[in-house]
Amino acid sequence: AEKVTSLGKDWHRPCLRCEKCNKTLTSGGHAEHDGKPYCNHPCYAALFGPKGGCLWRGRGGTEGARGS
Repeated sequence: AEKVTSLGKDWHRPCLRCEKCNKTLTSGGHAEHDGKPYCNHPCYAALFGPKGGCLWRGRGGTEGARGS
């Protein structure tokens, strides 16, 4: 199996997955919280990102601007 290194550990490529949605991640292409990998959007943003006006909170609306 192919090995990838992320979060200071070696992983089998298919084992590096988002803790919330189980999506397969790429080394360096994801976020981390408490040593666990998360996809950047929507999981990390929804769980740990700024609150209020965020487009990634599951509303699907256009309130607020990206990055605000």
